[in-house]
Amino acid sequence: MFLALRAEVEDALERALSELDFPTDDLGIEEPPEDVDSVLASSVAFRLAGEAGAAPPQVAGQLADELDAAELTYVSEVQTQGPYLNFLPSDAYLAETLETATEESYGALEDRDTSVVVEHTSANPTGPVHVGRARNPIIGDAVANLLDYAGYDVDRHYYVNDAGRQMAVFTWAYETFDEADLESEPERDRIEYDLVRYYRKGNAFLENGPEDKVEDAEAEIESIMQGLEAGDDETYERVSEVVDQVLSGMTACLERLPAEFDEFVKETRFMRNGDTDDLVNRLQELDESVYEEDAWQLELDEHGIDKNLVFLRSDGTSLYATRDLAHHEWKFDNYDRAVTVLGEDHKLQARQLNTTLELLDNDTEQLQQVLYSYVNLPEGKMSTRRGTGVDLDDLLDEAIDRARGEVEDRLDDRIRDDDLDEDDIERIAHQVGIGAVRYDIVSKQPTKAITFEWDQALDFEAQSAPYVQYVHARCCGILEEAGLDPETDLAEQDVELEALEADLLETEAERDLLETIARFPAVVDEAADDLEPHQIATYTREFADRFNAFYRECPVLSDDVDPDVREARLALVAASKHTVANALSILGVEAPRSM
Repeated sequence: MFLALRAEVEDALERALSELDFPTDDLGIEEPPEDVDSVLASSVAFRLAGEAGAAPPQVAGQLADELDAAELTYVSEVQTQGPYLNFLPSDAYLAETLETATEESYGALEDRDTSVVVEHTSANPTGPVHVGRARNPIIGDAVANLLDYAGYDVDRHYYVNDAGRQMAVFTWAYETFDEADLESEPERDRIEYDLVRYYRKGNAFLENGPEDKVEDAEAEIESIMQGLEAGDDETYERVSEVVDQVLSGMTACLERLPAEFDEFVKETRFMRNGDTDDLVNRLQELDESVYEEDAWQLELDEHGIDKNLVFLRSDGTSLYATRDLAHHEWKFDNYDRAVTVLGEDHKLQARQLNTTLELLDNDTEQLQQVLYSYVNLPEGKMSTRRGTGVDLDDLLDEAIDRARGEVEDRLDDRIRDDDLDEDDIERIAHQVGIGAVRYDIVSKQPTKAITFEWDQALDFEAQSAPYVQYVHARCCGILEEAGLDPETDLAEQDVELEALEADLLETEAERDLLETIARFPAVVDEAADDLEPHQIATYTREFADRFNAFYRECPVLSDDVDPDVREARLALVAASKHTVANALSILGVEAPRSM
Protein backbone atom coordinates (compact mmCIF):
# COMPACT_ATOMS: atom_id res chain seq x y z
CA MET A 1 0.00 0.00 0.00
CA PHE A 2 2.91 2.33 0.59
CA LEU A 3 3.72 2.36 -3.12
CA ALA A 4 0.08 3.19 -3.91
CA LEU A 5 0.02 5.93 -1.29
CA ARG A 6 3.26 7.41 -2.59
CA ALA A 7 1.93 7.44 -6.17
CA GLU A 8 -1.26 9.11 -4.96
CA VAL A 9 0.67 11.76 -3.02
CA GLU A 10 2.98 12.46 -5.97
CA ASP A 11 0.01 12.88 -8.30
CA ALA A 12 -1.89 15.17 -5.89
CA LEU A 13 1.19 17.27 -5.17
CA GLU A 14 1.93 17.70 -8.88
CA ARG A 15 -1.60 18.90 -9.46
CA ALA A 16 -1.42 21.34 -6.56
CA LEU A 17 1.90 22.75 -7.76
CA SER A 18 0.51 23.17 -11.28
CA GLU A 19 -2.56 24.99 -9.97
CA LEU A 20 -0.28 27.44 -8.17
CA ASP A 21 1.99 27.80 -11.24
CA PHE A 22 4.96 26.22 -9.46
CA PRO A 23 7.39 23.83 -11.21
CA THR A 24 6.76 20.11 -10.63
CA ASP A 25 10.20 18.69 -11.42
CA ASP A 26 11.18 18.07 -7.75
CA LEU A 27 8.45 17.12 -5.29
CA GLY A 28 10.74 16.72 -2.28
CA ILE A 29 9.03 13.49 -1.23
CA GLU A 30 10.69 11.82 1.77
CA GLU A 31 9.94 9.60 4.72
CA PRO A 32 9.48 11.62 7.92
CA PRO A 33 11.34 11.02 11.21
CA GLU A 34 9.95 8.37 13.55
CA ASP A 35 8.42 10.93 15.92
CA VAL A 36 6.18 12.33 13.14
CA ASP A 37 2.78 10.68 12.68
CA SER A 38 2.69 10.97 8.90
CA VAL A 39 3.63 8.22 6.46
CA LEU A 40 5.15 10.58 3.87
CA ALA A 41 6.36 14.16 3.92
CA SER A 42 7.41 16.77 1.37
CA SER A 43 10.08 19.44 1.69
CA VAL A 44 9.14 21.06 -1.62
CA ALA A 45 8.35 24.38 0.12
CA PHE A 46 12.09 24.90 0.74
CA ARG A 47 12.79 24.81 -2.99
CA LEU A 48 9.89 27.10 -3.87
CA ALA A 49 10.46 29.82 -1.27
CA GLY A 50 12.56 32.03 -3.55
CA GLU A 51 10.21 31.70 -6.49
CA ALA A 52 7.13 32.29 -4.34
CA GLY A 53 8.69 35.25 -2.55
CA ALA A 54 7.54 33.83 0.77
CA ALA A 55 9.02 31.90 3.67
CA PRO A 56 8.91 28.08 3.34
CA PRO A 57 6.22 27.66 6.07
CA GLN A 58 3.95 30.05 4.17
CA VAL A 59 4.51 28.15 0.91
CA ALA A 60 3.72 24.89 2.71
CA GLY A 61 0.48 26.46 3.94
CA GLN A 62 -0.49 27.47 0.41
CA LEU A 63 0.06 23.94 -0.83
CA ALA A 64 -1.85 22.42 2.08
CA ASP A 65 -4.83 24.63 1.25
CA GLU A 66 -4.69 23.46 -2.35
CA LEU A 67 -4.53 19.76 -1.41
CA ASP A 68 -7.91 18.22 -0.61
CA ALA A 69 -7.47 15.02 1.43
CA ALA A 70 -11.14 14.19 0.88
CA GLU A 71 -10.29 13.45 -2.76
CA LEU A 72 -7.59 10.97 -1.77
CA THR A 73 -8.04 7.30 -0.89
CA TYR A 74 -4.99 6.55 1.22
CA VAL A 75 -4.42 9.96 2.85
CA SER A 76 -6.71 11.11 5.66
CA GLU A 77 -5.18 14.52 6.29
CA VAL A 78 -2.48 16.87 5.04
CA GLN A 79 -0.78 18.79 7.83
CA THR A 80 1.94 21.42 7.85
CA GLN A 81 4.84 21.31 10.24
CA GLY A 82 6.89 24.42 9.65
CA PRO A 83 8.09 24.14 6.03
CA TYR A 84 7.03 20.49 5.70
CA LEU A 85 3.86 18.91 4.36
CA ASN A 86 2.89 15.75 6.23
CA PHE A 87 0.56 13.14 4.75
CA LEU A 88 -1.32 11.03 7.32
CA PRO A 89 -2.63 7.55 6.43
CA SER A 90 -6.33 6.84 6.07
CA ASP A 91 -8.33 3.92 7.46
CA ALA A 92 -8.49 2.54 3.90
CA TYR A 93 -4.69 2.51 3.76
CA LEU A 94 -4.46 0.50 6.96
CA ALA A 95 -7.36 -1.82 6.07
CA GLU A 96 -5.98 -2.67 2.63
CA THR A 97 -2.52 -3.22 4.10
CA LEU A 98 -3.92 -5.63 6.67
CA GLU A 99 -5.82 -7.60 4.04
CA THR A 100 -3.06 -7.67 1.41
CA ALA A 101 -0.27 -8.58 3.82
CA THR A 102 -2.04 -11.75 4.94
CA GLU A 103 -1.23 -13.21 1.52
CA GLU A 104 1.74 -15.57 1.37
CA SER A 105 3.39 -13.66 -1.50
CA TYR A 106 3.13 -10.28 0.20
CA GLY A 107 5.84 -7.87 -0.89
CA ALA A 108 6.43 -9.44 -4.31
CA LEU A 109 6.13 -6.82 -7.05
CA GLU A 110 4.44 -7.14 -10.41
CA ASP A 111 6.27 -8.72 -13.35
CA ARG A 112 8.45 -6.10 -15.07
CA ASP A 113 8.94 -8.16 -18.24
CA THR A 114 12.70 -7.61 -17.91
CA SER A 115 15.30 -10.39 -17.90
CA VAL A 116 18.38 -10.13 -15.69
CA VAL A 117 21.38 -12.42 -15.43
CA VAL A 118 23.14 -12.30 -12.07
CA GLU A 119 26.66 -13.72 -12.17
CA HIS A 120 28.22 -14.38 -8.80
CA THR A 121 30.79 -16.49 -6.97
CA SER A 122 32.61 -17.78 -10.11
CA ALA A 123 35.56 -18.90 -7.96
CA ASN A 124 38.22 -20.78 -9.90
CA PRO A 125 37.63 -24.55 -9.63
CA THR A 126 40.93 -25.28 -7.94
CA GLY A 127 39.74 -26.40 -4.50
CA PRO A 128 37.42 -25.71 -1.56
CA VAL A 129 35.61 -22.38 -1.26
CA HIS A 130 37.54 -20.12 1.13
CA VAL A 131 35.75 -18.13 3.80
CA GLY A 132 37.31 -14.89 2.59
CA ARG A 133 35.25 -15.26 -0.59
CA ALA A 134 32.04 -16.19 1.24
CA ARG A 135 30.66 -12.71 0.75
CA ASN A 136 30.31 -13.25 -3.00
CA PRO A 137 27.80 -16.15 -3.01
CA ILE A 138 25.92 -14.68 -0.05
CA ILE A 139 25.57 -11.21 -1.58
CA GLY A 140 25.09 -12.60 -5.09
CA ASP A 141 22.33 -14.97 -4.04
CA ALA A 142 20.59 -12.20 -2.09
CA VAL A 143 20.82 -9.79 -5.05
CA ALA A 144 19.28 -12.46 -7.31
CA ASN A 145 16.52 -13.17 -4.77
CA LEU A 146 15.83 -9.46 -4.41
CA LEU A 147 15.54 -8.87 -8.15
CA ASP A 148 13.32 -11.92 -8.50
CA TYR A 149 11.04 -10.63 -5.73
CA ALA A 150 11.00 -7.21 -7.36
CA GLY A 151 9.43 -8.65 -10.51
CA TYR A 152 12.45 -9.34 -12.73
CA ASP A 153 12.99 -12.59 -14.64
CA VAL A 154 16.27 -13.70 -13.06
CA ASP A 155 18.85 -16.29 -14.10
CA ARG A 156 21.69 -17.11 -11.70
CA HIS A 157 25.00 -17.90 -13.40
CA TYR A 158 28.38 -19.18 -12.27
CA TYR A 159 31.10 -18.33 -14.79
CA VAL A 160 33.62 -21.19 -14.76
CA ASN A 161 37.26 -20.41 -15.43
CA ASP A 162 38.20 -23.68 -17.16
CA ALA A 163 40.71 -22.36 -19.69
CA GLY A 164 43.47 -20.55 -17.82
CA ARG A 165 46.93 -21.70 -16.80
CA GLN A 166 45.65 -22.77 -13.37
CA MET A 167 43.42 -25.39 -14.93
CA ALA A 168 46.17 -26.54 -17.28
CA VAL A 169 48.47 -26.99 -14.25
CA PHE A 170 45.71 -28.81 -12.36
CA THR A 171 45.02 -31.15 -15.30
CA TRP A 172 48.72 -31.95 -15.75
CA ALA A 173 49.16 -32.61 -12.02
CA TYR A 174 46.03 -34.81 -11.83
CA GLU A 175 47.31 -36.93 -14.73
CA THR A 176 50.92 -37.02 -13.49
CA PHE A 177 50.83 -37.84 -9.79
CA ASP A 178 49.42 -40.83 -7.92
CA GLU A 179 47.77 -40.97 -4.53
CA ALA A 180 51.05 -42.20 -3.08
CA ASP A 181 52.78 -39.00 -4.27
CA LEU A 182 50.52 -36.79 -2.19
CA GLU A 183 51.62 -35.57 1.22
CA SER A 184 48.38 -35.55 3.22
CA GLU A 185 44.91 -37.03 3.58
CA PRO A 186 41.88 -35.04 2.35
CA GLU A 187 40.48 -32.80 5.04
CA ARG A 188 36.92 -33.79 4.16
CA ASP A 189 35.28 -36.67 2.38
CA ARG A 190 34.33 -34.62 -0.64
CA ILE A 191 35.86 -34.55 -4.08
CA GLU A 192 37.32 -31.02 -4.14
CA TYR A 193 39.21 -31.69 -0.88
CA ASP A 194 40.64 -34.82 -2.46
CA LEU A 195 41.65 -33.30 -5.78
CA VAL A 196 43.07 -30.03 -4.44
CA ARG A 197 45.99 -32.09 -3.14
CA TYR A 198 47.02 -32.77 -6.76
CA TYR A 199 46.90 -29.06 -7.53
CA ARG A 200 49.07 -28.22 -4.53
CA LYS A 201 51.48 -31.01 -5.37
CA GLY A 202 51.75 -29.80 -8.97
CA ASN A 203 52.49 -26.20 -7.97
CA ALA A 204 55.08 -27.32 -5.42
CA PHE A 205 56.75 -29.48 -8.07
CA LEU A 206 56.87 -26.61 -10.59
CA GLU A 207 58.48 -24.41 -7.98
CA ASN A 208 60.98 -26.85 -6.49
CA GLY A 209 61.30 -29.83 -8.86
CA PRO A 210 64.34 -30.83 -10.98
CA GLU A 211 64.90 -28.29 -13.76
CA ASP A 212 64.65 -30.76 -16.65
CA LYS A 213 61.44 -32.32 -15.36
CA VAL A 214 59.92 -28.88 -14.71
CA GLU A 215 60.70 -27.97 -18.33
CA ASP A 216 58.89 -31.09 -19.52
CA ALA A 217 55.95 -30.25 -17.26
CA GLU A 218 55.78 -26.69 -18.56
CA ALA A 219 55.78 -27.97 -22.12
CA GLU A 220 52.82 -30.23 -21.34
CA ILE A 221 51.00 -27.39 -19.58
CA GLU A 222 51.56 -25.17 -22.63
CA SER A 223 50.27 -27.96 -24.85
CA ILE A 224 47.06 -28.16 -22.82
CA MET A 225 46.52 -24.41 -23.10
CA GLN A 226 47.14 -24.49 -26.84
CA GLY A 227 44.75 -27.42 -27.22
CA LEU A 228 42.00 -25.53 -25.46
CA GLU A 229 42.64 -22.48 -27.62
CA ALA A 230 42.40 -24.60 -30.77
CA GLY A 231 39.14 -26.17 -29.63
CA ASP A 232 40.64 -29.65 -29.45
CA ASP A 233 37.98 -32.03 -28.12
CA GLU A 234 40.39 -34.42 -26.40
CA THR A 235 42.08 -31.58 -24.49
CA TYR A 236 38.71 -30.17 -23.50
CA GLU A 237 37.63 -33.56 -22.13
CA ARG A 238 40.87 -33.92 -20.16
CA VAL A 239 40.44 -30.54 -18.50
CA SER A 240 36.71 -31.03 -17.97
CA GLU A 241 37.32 -34.24 -16.04
CA VAL A 242 39.13 -32.18 -13.40
CA VAL A 243 36.97 -29.06 -13.58
CA ASP A 244 33.64 -30.87 -13.33
CA GLN A 245 34.71 -32.97 -10.35
CA VAL A 246 36.07 -30.02 -8.38
CA LEU A 247 33.09 -27.88 -9.31
CA SER A 248 30.67 -30.54 -8.09
CA GLY A 249 32.28 -30.41 -4.65
CA MET A 250 32.31 -26.61 -4.55
CA THR A 251 28.65 -26.66 -5.56
CA ALA A 252 27.85 -29.00 -2.67
CA CYS A 253 29.49 -26.52 -0.30
CA LEU A 254 27.56 -23.57 -1.77
CA GLU A 255 24.29 -25.48 -1.51
CA ARG A 256 24.74 -25.43 2.26
CA LEU A 257 24.30 -21.64 2.29
CA PRO A 258 22.20 -22.20 0.14
CA ALA A 259 23.40 -20.62 -3.10
CA GLU A 260 22.23 -22.41 -6.22
CA PHE A 261 22.66 -21.67 -9.92
CA ASP A 262 20.57 -21.96 -13.05
CA GLU A 263 23.60 -22.40 -15.29
CA PHE A 264 27.35 -22.95 -15.08
CA VAL A 265 28.78 -21.08 -18.07
CA LYS A 266 32.27 -22.27 -19.02
CA GLU A 267 34.69 -19.81 -20.60
CA THR A 268 35.83 -22.51 -23.04
CA ARG A 269 32.36 -22.18 -24.56
CA PHE A 270 33.42 -18.88 -26.09
CA MET A 271 36.67 -20.34 -27.40
CA ARG A 272 35.05 -23.39 -28.95
CA ASN A 273 32.25 -21.49 -30.71
CA GLY A 274 34.60 -18.93 -32.31
CA ASP A 275 33.43 -15.91 -30.29
CA THR A 276 36.87 -15.33 -28.77
CA ASP A 277 38.65 -15.38 -32.15
CA ASP A 278 36.07 -12.95 -33.55
CA LEU A 279 36.52 -10.68 -30.54
CA VAL A 280 40.32 -10.68 -30.90
CA ASN A 281 40.00 -9.62 -34.55
CA ARG A 282 37.73 -6.73 -33.59
CA LEU A 283 40.01 -5.67 -30.73
CA GLN A 284 43.03 -5.61 -33.04
CA GLU A 285 41.19 -3.18 -35.33
CA LEU A 286 40.63 -0.63 -32.55
CA ASP A 287 42.75 2.55 -32.52
CA GLU A 288 43.74 1.71 -28.94
CA SER A 289 45.23 -1.65 -29.99
CA VAL A 290 49.04 -2.03 -29.85
CA TYR A 291 51.52 -4.90 -29.92
CA GLU A 292 53.97 -4.40 -27.06
CA GLU A 293 56.05 -6.66 -24.83
CA ASP A 294 55.18 -9.74 -26.89
CA ALA A 295 51.42 -9.29 -26.49
CA TRP A 296 48.45 -7.53 -28.03
CA GLN A 297 47.10 -4.86 -25.67
CA LEU A 298 44.66 -1.98 -25.49
CA GLU A 299 46.02 1.38 -24.36
CA LEU A 300 43.25 2.85 -22.21
CA ASP A 301 45.01 5.85 -20.66
CA GLU A 302 42.94 8.27 -22.75
CA HIS A 303 39.89 6.69 -21.11
CA GLY A 304 41.20 7.32 -17.59
CA ILE A 305 42.76 3.88 -17.09
CA ASP A 306 46.53 3.83 -16.76
CA LYS A 307 47.00 0.05 -17.13
CA ASN A 308 46.76 -1.63 -20.52
CA LEU A 309 44.36 -4.49 -21.12
CA VAL A 310 46.32 -7.48 -22.49
CA PHE A 311 44.04 -9.58 -24.69
CA LEU A 312 46.33 -11.91 -26.70
CA ARG A 313 49.69 -13.49 -25.90
CA SER A 314 52.47 -13.82 -28.44
CA ASP A 315 51.81 -17.58 -28.65
CA GLY A 316 48.27 -16.88 -29.85
CA THR A 317 46.49 -17.83 -26.62
CA SER A 318 43.79 -15.55 -25.26
CA LEU A 319 43.45 -14.37 -21.67
CA TYR A 320 40.64 -14.53 -19.14
CA ALA A 321 39.73 -10.92 -19.88
CA THR A 322 39.39 -11.66 -23.60
CA ARG A 323 37.03 -14.53 -23.01
CA ASP A 324 35.08 -12.54 -20.45
CA LEU A 325 34.48 -9.81 -23.02
CA ALA A 326 32.96 -12.43 -25.33
CA HIS A 327 30.98 -13.73 -22.36
CA HIS A 328 29.52 -10.29 -21.67
CA GLU A 329 28.54 -9.71 -25.27
CA TRP A 330 26.71 -13.04 -25.09
CA LYS A 331 24.92 -11.77 -21.96
CA PHE A 332 23.88 -8.59 -23.78
CA ASP A 333 22.45 -10.68 -26.62
CA ASN A 334 20.40 -12.85 -24.28
CA TYR A 335 19.35 -10.59 -21.37
CA ASP A 336 18.01 -7.09 -20.83
CA ARG A 337 20.34 -6.50 -17.88
CA ALA A 338 23.51 -8.07 -16.51
CA VAL A 339 24.64 -7.86 -12.89
CA THR A 340 28.02 -9.15 -11.73
CA VAL A 341 29.16 -9.50 -8.10
CA LEU A 342 32.91 -8.92 -7.78
CA GLY A 343 35.53 -8.60 -5.08
CA GLU A 344 37.07 -5.16 -4.64
CA ASP A 345 40.36 -6.47 -6.06
CA HIS A 346 38.59 -6.71 -9.43
CA LYS A 347 37.73 -3.01 -9.55
CA LEU A 348 40.39 -2.23 -12.17
CA GLN A 349 39.37 -5.19 -14.32
CA ALA A 350 35.75 -4.07 -14.11
CA ARG A 351 36.69 -0.61 -15.41
CA GLN A 352 38.77 -2.14 -18.20
CA LEU A 353 35.92 -4.45 -19.13
CA ASN A 354 33.31 -1.66 -19.24
CA THR A 355 35.52 0.64 -21.28
CA THR A 356 36.48 -2.08 -23.76
CA LEU A 357 32.86 -3.13 -24.21
CA GLU A 358 32.01 0.48 -25.03
CA LEU A 359 34.87 0.65 -27.55
CA LEU A 360 33.31 -2.41 -29.17
CA ASP A 361 30.04 -0.46 -29.51
CA ASN A 362 28.16 -2.20 -26.71
CA ASP A 363 25.60 -0.40 -24.55
CA THR A 364 27.03 -0.84 -21.06
CA GLU A 365 24.05 0.86 -19.40
CA GLN A 366 22.64 -2.64 -19.02
CA LEU A 367 25.72 -3.80 -17.07
CA GLN A 368 26.05 -3.22 -13.33
CA GLN A 369 28.69 -4.45 -10.94
CA VAL A 370 28.30 -4.98 -7.20
CA LEU A 371 31.71 -4.69 -5.56
CA TYR A 372 32.41 -6.03 -2.07
CA SER A 373 35.22 -6.15 0.46
CA TYR A 374 36.34 -9.41 2.00
CA VAL A 375 35.30 -11.17 5.19
CA ASN A 376 37.86 -11.53 7.95
CA LEU A 377 37.73 -13.75 11.01
CA PRO A 378 39.06 -12.59 14.38
CA GLU A 379 42.47 -14.04 15.23
CA GLY A 380 42.38 -17.22 17.26
CA LYS A 381 38.64 -17.76 16.92
CA MET A 382 38.86 -20.64 14.44
CA SER A 383 41.58 -23.06 13.55
CA THR A 384 42.19 -25.32 10.58
CA ARG A 385 44.26 -28.47 10.40
CA ARG A 386 45.96 -27.22 7.27
CA GLY A 387 46.95 -23.93 8.85
CA THR A 388 46.64 -22.02 5.57
CA GLY A 389 43.18 -20.52 5.97
CA VAL A 390 39.59 -21.28 6.80
CA ASP A 391 37.26 -22.88 4.29
CA LEU A 392 33.59 -21.95 4.07
CA ASP A 393 32.71 -25.46 5.23
CA ASP A 394 34.67 -24.81 8.44
CA LEU A 395 32.71 -21.63 9.10
CA LEU A 396 29.33 -23.29 8.49
CA ASP A 397 30.18 -26.27 10.72
CA GLU A 398 31.23 -23.92 13.48
CA ALA A 399 28.05 -21.88 13.06
CA ILE A 400 25.83 -24.95 13.37
CA ASP A 401 27.72 -26.20 16.44
CA ARG A 402 27.47 -22.85 18.18
CA ALA A 403 23.80 -22.44 17.28
CA ARG A 404 23.04 -25.92 18.60
CA GLY A 405 24.57 -24.92 21.94
CA GLU A 406 22.49 -21.73 22.05
CA VAL A 407 19.28 -23.62 21.28
CA GLU A 408 19.97 -26.28 23.92
CA ASP A 409 20.78 -23.64 26.53
CA ARG A 410 17.40 -21.99 25.93
CA LEU A 411 15.23 -25.08 26.05
CA ASP A 412 14.19 -24.55 29.68
CA ASP A 413 13.17 -20.94 29.06
CA ARG A 414 10.81 -21.63 26.15
CA ILE A 415 7.22 -20.43 26.54
CA ARG A 416 5.72 -22.67 23.85
CA ASP A 417 4.75 -26.19 24.89
CA ASP A 418 5.73 -27.89 21.61
CA ASP A 419 8.35 -30.35 22.81
CA LEU A 420 11.44 -30.35 20.61
CA ASP A 421 13.17 -33.66 19.91
CA GLU A 422 16.73 -34.13 18.71
CA ASP A 423 15.73 -33.79 15.06
CA ASP A 424 13.98 -30.49 15.84
CA ILE A 425 17.03 -29.17 17.64
CA GLU A 426 19.29 -30.16 14.76
CA ARG A 427 16.98 -28.54 12.22
CA ILE A 428 16.80 -25.31 14.22
CA ALA A 429 20.59 -25.34 14.71
CA HIS A 430 21.07 -25.44 10.94
CA GLN A 431 18.46 -22.72 10.34
CA VAL A 432 19.87 -20.43 13.02
CA GLY A 433 23.55 -21.15 12.51
CA ILE A 434 23.70 -20.78 8.74
CA GLY A 435 21.13 -17.97 8.92
CA ALA A 436 23.40 -16.13 11.34
CA VAL A 437 26.34 -16.34 8.93
CA ARG A 438 24.32 -15.18 5.93
CA TYR A 439 22.51 -12.42 7.77
CA ASP A 440 25.62 -11.01 9.43
CA ILE A 441 27.44 -10.84 6.09
CA VAL A 442 24.60 -9.57 3.89
CA SER A 443 23.42 -6.98 6.43
CA LYS A 444 26.57 -4.87 5.98
CA GLN A 445 27.19 -2.50 3.10
CA PRO A 446 29.23 -4.56 0.61
CA THR A 447 32.03 -2.04 0.20
CA LYS A 448 32.84 -2.07 3.93
CA ALA A 449 35.34 -4.64 5.13
CA ILE A 450 33.90 -6.74 7.94
CA THR A 451 35.19 -9.03 10.65
CA PHE A 452 32.79 -11.83 11.45
CA GLU A 453 32.11 -12.02 15.20
CA TRP A 454 30.29 -15.04 16.60
CA ASP A 455 28.94 -13.29 19.68
CA GLN A 456 27.19 -10.68 17.56
CA ALA A 457 25.97 -13.03 14.84
CA LEU A 458 24.34 -15.48 17.27
CA ASP A 459 22.98 -12.99 19.81
CA PHE A 460 19.28 -13.78 20.26
CA GLU A 461 18.71 -10.46 21.99
CA ALA A 462 20.58 -8.14 19.63
CA GLN A 463 19.70 -7.21 16.08
CA SER A 464 20.95 -10.39 14.47
CA ALA A 465 19.45 -13.23 12.44
CA PRO A 466 18.19 -15.14 15.52
CA TYR A 467 16.54 -11.96 16.80
CA VAL A 468 14.57 -11.61 13.55
CA GLN A 469 13.99 -15.36 13.13
CA TYR A 470 12.50 -15.49 16.61
CA VAL A 471 9.82 -13.01 15.52
CA HIS A 472 8.74 -15.45 12.81
CA ALA A 473 8.66 -18.36 15.27
CA ARG A 474 6.63 -16.25 17.71
CA CYS A 475 4.10 -15.37 14.98
CA CYS A 476 3.75 -19.05 14.08
CA GLY A 477 3.19 -19.95 17.73
CA ILE A 478 0.38 -17.42 18.12
CA LEU A 479 -1.35 -18.53 14.93
CA GLU A 480 -1.06 -22.22 15.82
CA GLU A 481 -2.51 -21.57 19.27
CA ALA A 482 -5.45 -19.86 17.56
CA GLY A 483 -6.01 -22.96 15.40
CA LEU A 484 -4.63 -21.39 12.20
CA ASP A 485 -1.98 -22.71 9.82
CA PRO A 486 0.88 -20.16 9.67
CA GLU A 487 1.88 -21.28 6.19
CA THR A 488 -1.54 -20.72 4.59
CA ASP A 489 -3.23 -17.49 3.54
CA LEU A 490 -5.99 -16.47 5.94
CA ALA A 491 -8.36 -16.20 2.99
CA GLU A 492 -8.00 -19.96 2.52
CA GLN A 493 -8.82 -20.66 6.18
CA ASP A 494 -12.39 -19.33 6.30
CA VAL A 495 -11.28 -16.00 7.76
CA GLU A 496 -13.53 -13.20 6.49
CA LEU A 497 -10.90 -10.62 5.61
CA GLU A 498 -13.49 -8.07 4.48
CA ALA A 499 -15.07 -8.23 7.93
CA LEU A 500 -11.82 -7.37 9.72
CA GLU A 501 -11.89 -3.93 11.28
CA ALA A 502 -8.42 -2.45 10.92
CA ASP A 503 -9.53 0.71 12.72
CA LEU A 504 -9.73 -1.40 15.90
CA LEU A 505 -5.91 -1.51 15.76
CA GLU A 506 -5.70 1.86 17.42
CA THR A 507 -2.77 1.61 19.83
CA GLU A 508 0.52 3.19 18.84
CA ALA A 509 2.25 -0.21 18.79
CA GLU A 510 -0.38 -1.70 16.46
CA ARG A 511 -0.37 1.22 14.06
CA ASP A 512 3.43 1.42 14.00
CA LEU A 513 3.63 -2.28 13.15
CA LEU A 514 0.97 -2.04 10.45
CA GLU A 515 2.60 1.01 8.87
CA THR A 516 5.96 -0.80 8.90
CA ILE A 517 4.36 -3.79 7.15
CA ALA A 518 2.85 -1.43 4.56
CA ARG A 519 6.33 -0.18 3.63
CA PHE A 520 7.76 -3.61 2.81
CA PRO A 521 6.99 -3.62 -0.96
CA ALA A 522 8.52 -0.14 -1.26
CA VAL A 523 11.66 -1.32 0.55
CA VAL A 524 11.90 -4.21 -1.93
CA ASP A 525 11.46 -1.77 -4.82
CA GLU A 526 14.16 0.64 -3.64
CA ALA A 527 16.63 -2.07 -2.61
CA ALA A 528 16.26 -3.73 -6.02
CA ASP A 529 16.84 -0.43 -7.81
CA ASP A 530 20.01 0.10 -5.77
CA LEU A 531 21.11 -3.59 -5.84
CA GLU A 532 21.47 -3.37 -2.05
CA PRO A 533 20.01 -6.35 -0.17
CA HIS A 534 21.39 -4.93 3.07
CA GLN A 535 18.45 -2.50 2.94
CA ILE A 536 16.18 -5.52 3.46
CA ALA A 537 18.24 -6.56 6.49
CA THR A 538 17.95 -3.06 7.94
CA TYR A 539 14.20 -3.24 7.43
CA THR A 540 13.94 -6.61 9.22
CA ARG A 541 15.62 -5.19 12.31
CA GLU A 542 13.20 -2.26 12.42
CA PHE A 543 10.32 -4.65 11.79
CA ALA A 544 11.41 -6.96 14.63
CA ASP A 545 11.55 -4.02 17.04
CA ARG A 546 8.04 -2.95 16.04
CA PHE A 547 6.64 -6.47 16.33
CA ASN A 548 8.21 -7.02 19.74
CA ALA A 549 6.68 -3.76 20.99
CA PHE A 550 3.28 -4.97 19.72
CA TYR A 551 3.79 -8.38 21.35
CA ARG A 552 4.58 -6.80 24.73
CA GLU A 553 1.73 -4.32 24.72
CA CYS A 554 -1.13 -5.97 22.79
CA PRO A 555 -2.33 -9.40 23.93
CA VAL A 556 -3.88 -11.39 21.10
CA LEU A 557 -5.46 -14.51 22.60
CA SER A 558 -6.19 -13.42 26.17
CA ASP A 559 -9.73 -14.09 27.38
CA ASP A 560 -10.35 -10.41 28.08
CA VAL A 561 -9.63 -9.31 24.49
CA ASP A 562 -12.72 -8.25 22.54
CA PRO A 563 -13.45 -10.87 19.81
CA ASP A 564 -13.32 -8.33 16.98
CA VAL A 565 -10.04 -6.92 18.29
CA ARG A 566 -8.76 -10.49 18.62
CA GLU A 567 -9.51 -11.19 14.95
CA ALA A 568 -7.87 -7.96 13.83
CA ARG A 569 -4.77 -8.69 15.90
CA LEU A 570 -4.60 -12.25 14.59
CA ALA A 571 -4.66 -10.86 11.08
CA LEU A 572 -1.88 -8.47 12.06
CA VAL A 573 0.16 -11.42 13.35
CA ALA A 574 -0.44 -13.31 10.09
CA ALA A 575 0.60 -10.24 8.11
CA SER A 576 3.71 -9.96 10.26
CA LYS A 577 4.51 -13.63 9.70
CA HIS A 578 4.37 -13.31 5.91
CA THR A 579 6.31 -10.04 5.92
CA VAL A 580 9.23 -11.29 7.99
CA ALA A 581 9.29 -14.69 6.24
CA ASN A 582 9.50 -13.05 2.82
CA ALA A 583 12.11 -10.52 3.91
CA LEU A 584 14.28 -13.30 5.34
CA SER A 585 13.73 -15.33 2.17
CA ILE A 586 15.16 -12.50 0.08
CA LEU A 587 18.25 -12.55 2.30
CA GLY A 588 18.47 -16.34 1.92
CA VAL A 589 17.83 -16.87 5.63
CA GLU A 590 15.42 -19.60 6.72
CA ALA A 591 12.45 -18.63 8.89
CA PRO A 592 12.05 -21.26 11.63
CA ARG A 593 8.53 -22.22 12.63
CA SER A 594 9.74 -22.97 16.13
CA MET A 595 12.81 -21.95 18.14
